[in-house]
Amino acid sequence: MFGTVLVANRGEIAVRVIRTLRRLGIRSVAVYSDADAGAPHVRAADVAVRLGPAPAAQSYLSVERVVEACRATGAQAVHPGYGFLSENPALAAALAEAGVVFVGPPTEAIRVMGDKITAKKTVAASGVPVVPGIAEPGLTDDDLVAAAPGIGFPVLVKPSAGGGGKGMRVVEDPAGLRAALVSARREAGAAFGDDTLFLERFVQRPRHVEVQVLADARGGVVHLGERECSLQRRHQKVVEEAPSPLLDAATRARIGEAACATARSVGYTGAGTVEFIVSADRPDEFFFMEMNTRLQVEHPVTELVTGLDLVEQQLRVAAGEPLGFGQADVTTTGHAVEARVYAEDPGRGFLPTGGRVLALAEPAGPGVRVDSGVAAGTVVGSDYDPMLAKVVAHGPDRAAALTALDAALAGTAVLGVTTNVGFVRHLLADPDVRAGDLDTALLDRVAAAYAAPPVPELAVLAAAASVWLGAWAAADPTDPWSTPTGFRLGDAAPFVVRLEAGGQPRTVTLTGTPAAARATVDGADAGPLSCTAEDGGLALVRGGVRSRCLVADDGDALWVHAEGATAQLRRARRVVLRPDTAAAHPPELTSPMPGSVIAVPVTDGQTVAAGDPVVVVEAMKMEHTLRAPAGGVVELLVAAGDQVALDQVLARLTPA
Repeated sequence: MFGTVLVANRGEIAVRVIRTLRRLGIRSVAVYSDADAGAPHVRAADVAVRLGPAPAAQSYLSVERVVEACRATGAQAVHPGYGFLSENPALAAALAEAGVVFVGPPTEAIRVMGDKITAKKTVAASGVPVVPGIAEPGLTDDDLVAAAPGIGFPVLVKPSAGGGGKGMRVVEDPAGLRAALVSARREAGAAFGDDTLFLERFVQRPRHVEVQVLADARGGVVHLGERECSLQRRHQKVVEEAPSPLLDAATRARIGEAACATARSVGYTGAGTVEFIVSADRPDEFFFMEMNTRLQVEHPVTELVTGLDLVEQQLRVAAGEPLGFGQADVTTTGHAVEARVYAEDPGRGFLPTGGRVLALAEPAGPGVRVDSGVAAGTVVGSDYDPMLAKVVAHGPDRAAALTALDAALAGTAVLGVTTNVGFVRHLLADPDVRAGDLDTALLDRVAAAYAAPPVPELAVLAAAASVWLGAWAAADPTDPWSTPTGFRLGDAAPFVVRLEAGGQPRTVTLTGTPAAARATVDGADAGPLSCTAEDGGLALVRGGVRSRCLVADDGDALWVHAEGATAQLRRARRVVLRPDTAAAHPPELTSPMPGSVIAVPVTDGQTVAAGDPVVVVEAMKMEHTLRAPAGGVVELLVAAGDQVALDQVLARLTPA
C-alpha cells in the first residue's frame, strides 16, 4: 500500500478521501487555491500544498501544478476525487511519466469513456444496448439539424466531453433546435474545452439508473448493485438512493451484467459507474448513457448498503492488489438515500447563492452520515460547484430511510448561506417520491408548485430574543439608563425589534427580563417566555416547552434555525420616498446571482426587442441568460469577463 497519497480535489470529496487515508495510516496531501487556504480539507490533511489563485484553471485544473505538488511532497499516488481532473487523461499520462500512480482506470479507458461518441460505439460493439441517435465526431449544427427528424422529437442535445448536465438540452420541436445547439456548444466549450455535440432520442418518462462497478488489473470485475438518481434538475442529481425501487431481481441482474460488460470492453480497473436510462413505462428496457471513470458523488449510498469503503477499494486496486471478493460475495442490506446540500435559492429559481458560513449544524446518529466540505467561517464563493455537503441516511427499508433522511435534514443548518435543504424536505414528502414513482422531470414538477413556507413564529421570536439578549449583555449594571427595560416609573419599557421575514414586516415586543418576559408578535400576544444564550444560539421556554434555536448575526440579517427550518430575518429599514423620485425609471437588468459575465450578445446603444438576450452570467458552472423585459435601447454597464454581485445592475433599457 502507498505511504503518501495526494488528493487532487477540494470540498467534501477531499475531506472524505482523507478520512479513509487516515484510517489506513496513509499520509495525506491536500492541495488548495487561495480561496481555500483555510478550508476543511486543508485542515484535515497531514500536508497541504498551494496550487495557485482561486480560478480553477490556475489551480485545481493545472496538471503541471498537481505533478509539482507530488514531487514536492513525495506522493506516490494521486486520488482525483470527482470533477476537476478526475476524468482528464492528461493527468493520468503526466503522473505516469512522473512515476506517480493515478488512482483510477487506465488512460485509454478514460479517453474512450470520456468521449461519449466513442463510448457509445465501444459498448454497442460489446452488446450493451444504447439509445438511438447520431453520434459521430465533428458533427456540425447543420448535420445535427438534418438528422433530428430521423431520430424523432423530443431529442436530447449532449456534449461529447464532460458530464454533470453541462451543455445538455432537451429540444421538443425543430424550431428550438438551432438556438439550443448554439448555447450548448458555448457551455460545453467553456466547461470542457470541447464543444463537440451529438443527439439522442429523449426517452419519455426517463429514469436514471446507474451501476457501481469495481475491477482489478487481473480481470476481476464485479458490480455492487444500482443506484436510482432520477430526482435531478438541469441534469444535476439532487437525491440518490440504493437500490432502485424500480427494478425487479431479473432486471437488476441483467443491468449489472451489462455494466460489467461495459467495464470489460475498455479493460477498466478501479471504481467506475455505468449510467443507464430506463423508461418508467418499460422498466425492463434500459439503454447505456455513459460511463463515469471515477468515484461518483453518490457513492455513499452504495457504501452504506454494501458495507464496503469504495475509496479503500480504489487504493487497493491502484496498488496492484486483486479484488478480495467475487460477485457472489456482494450482498446488500437495507436501503440508503442521499440528499445533496447546494448553495442555491429555491425561491429564486435555484440560482446559486454564496456568503460566509456563520454557524453550522450537522446531524448525527445511527444510520446517518454527513460528507461535508464547509465549516463555520467558510466563504462560499462563485468559483466552484455549489454543492456544500451530502446528508445520507440508511434504514432497514426505503420508507425508514426516507424518514431518517428527512429527520437528518431537519437538523442540518448552514447559517449565512441560503441552501436547498427546505426544498429537499418538501420533495421527500411528495407522494410520488414516497411511492417510488419517479422520473427525471418529477423534481421540476414539484419545484414549479413549490412556495417557501412562512417563517415560523418561533424563529421570529428567537431572532428578536437574540437582539434583546445582546442588549442586556451590553448594558452597564451601574447605569440604569442603559438597561433594555429603561429607567422609568411603573412598568418596564417594552423592547421593540422590527424585522423583515420573507418580504413581510414583523414586529416583536419583549417586556420584562430574559428570565421572565412577555412577548407580542405583530401586536398579538405570544405569551410568557424566558430565554438564555446557549452554545452559539439560544434556548426559548414558551408555555413550558423548551426549544433550542441556532442564531447567527451577519450585521444585516439574523439567521435562525428553528423547528427544522432555517430562516433569514433582515433588520427592517425605514425608507423615505421623495416626491421627485416617483418618475418612472428605465427598466434595469440585475444579476440574479454572484458570478461573472461570460457573454454580452448586444452592443451599447443597440435597439432590442422584448425577449432578446442582453447579458449572460455564469456562476458555479451554471449559465443564466438575462433577456430584455421590453423593447428599447440598451445601455450596457458591464462587459464580458466582469465579476458581478447579486442584484448588481448590468444594463438599462430606454424605451425606443
